[in-house]
Amino acid sequence: MKGLILSGGRGTRLRPLTYTSAKQLIPVANRPILFYGIEAIRDSGIREIGIVVGDTHAEIKAAVGDGRRFGVKVTYIHQPAPLGLAHAVLTAEKYLAGNSFVMYLGDNLLKSGIKTLVDEFRRKKPHAMILLAHVPNPSQFGVAELKDGRVKRLTEKPKKPKTDLALVGVYLFDRNVFQAAKAIRPSLRGELEITDAIQWLVDHDFRVLPQVVDGWWKDTGRVEDILEANRMVLDTLETRIEGRVDQASRVEFKVVIEKGAQIRRSVIRGPAIIGENAKVTDSYIGPFTSIDRGCVVERAEIEHSILLAGSTLCNIPQRIEDSLVGRNVVIARGSHRPAVLRFVVGDASQVELT
Repeated sequence: MKGLILSGGRGTRLRPLTYTSAKQLIPVANRPILFYGIEAIRDSGIREIGIVVGDTHAEIKAAVGDGRRFGVKVTYIHQPAPLGLAHAVLTAEKYLAGNSFVMYLGDNLLKSGIKTLVDEFRRKKPHAMILLAHVPNPSQFGVAELKDGRVKRLTEKPKKPKTDLALVGVYLFDRNVFQAAKAIRPSLRGELEITDAIQWLVDHDFRVLPQVVDGWWKDTGRVEDILEANRMVLDTLETRIEGRVDQASRVEFKVVIEKGAQIRRSVIRGPAIIGENAKVTDSYIGPFTSIDRGCVVERAEIEHSILLAGSTLCNIPQRIEDSLVGRNVVIARGSHRPAVLRFVVGDASQVELT
């Protein structure tokens, strides 16, 4: 089997961050979301992975390389335009060369990985297998209806869902999916939908089996989803302190402080991670916060937030929370005290509080 990771989307729901960065490279617990998907596929026993890329191909290639450091071989497949998931499958047809494969959306996170799913697919040998999760808002996803342990119908973002079983961004297919993808027509939004391709398989008596996800799953397409995924991943960390913490500082609960980081006269209350060469002085870092490499936090308080690499918080009069701050951003105090602080700030920005 091979792996296929889709990383060609434009990430419009995460702008302004995605004007300057691929959404799959936004970090969760200081690691790009895409890396978790690569490792999930590797841990299922698959060693060859194709990554479908689009406009952000150069950035993704620079981050992932040839895959050697993950223990896999990566091949890049260019999708000329984001014309749907089934279109991405057709774009990768030559690379997949008739092999069965697992398709993984590059902005998804699954706590339990996909090894069980891959093992089930190999054992039962269906034509397709889909991963499902119970969600409170099924109208925002593709929704599955089941009958006698098999998939009966799939509907893309229905206004009145008949079940709460949403399609998770992981699918397994044999070579018949290429026939299905070629048989369907673009949807109203002009895309070849993978739900339509799977429905074609169902309608033509191919065996499509469901698997309900074990553990949490997150589609990190929105800021609040990324912050929630960050919370979930941080909660799995174990304390590791490799940087310097002075005697006037306190480190509480599960905290990772990476090499070169310096903590002075501050409180770090986990779960939290402080990246390499970051500097935290006279500050409070609260639970579920990721401070990336090279950041500076001075006389500031922040919790349940993500601060990307190279950014600075300085002299902030109120606590920052529920925020996602891009790379190389400077947020500093102005001349007037603000009433409330919440940020979604793109890369290379400078914000003065007035």
